[in-house]
Amino acid sequence: MTPRQSGPRTNQATRLLADRGLTPTAARIRVLQQLLAADSAVTHQQLQQSVERGDNPIDKVTLYRVLEWLVEQGLVHSVTGQDRVRHFSLIGSQDAHAHFECLNCGRLFCLQGLPALSDLAVPTGFVQEQFDITVRGRCADCALAPLAR
Repeated sequence: MTPRQSGPRTNQATRLLADRGLTPTAARIRVLQQLLAADSAVTHQQLQQSVERGDNPIDKVTLYRVLEWLVEQGLVHSVTGQDRVRHFSLIGSQDAHAHFECLNCGRLFCLQGLPALSDLAVPTGFVQEQFDITVRGRCADCALAPLAR
C-alpha cells in the first residue's frame, strides 16, 4: 500500500503530530499513514515493505528511528508477539488495554472496551509502571477456516 502525497491519511497524520506540537517530517507522516491504514498492529518488516517503495523511500534505519520516536512521543505503542517480534500500532483513545494475537495468522490486535486494566491491584509498596496482557486464539478470519491438523 503506497500512500498518496496528499489526502485524508496525510492530513490525519499531519494533524496527529501538529496537535502535540511535533514537527511533521515526511518520514513521520509516511509511517503514520501506514499505521492509520493498518487493520492490526504491524511489524517493522511489514512497514519496511510499504515505505521502501514509491517516491521518497524510507530506509530501515530511518524507519526504526521514526518508530522509536513515535513511541517516545506517545503516538504509537509496541507489543511483542509470541514470536518475539515487535508489532506497532497507533495509540487510540484508550491508554491501558489488552491485545489479541492470532495463533494461526500471527496478526495482533488492540482490544477495546475492556474493564479499566490500569486499576489492577498490585501489592502494597509495589509501583505499577506498565503491563502487558495478551489473549491468544484465532481471529475472526481464521476462526472461520477449519483447523489445520
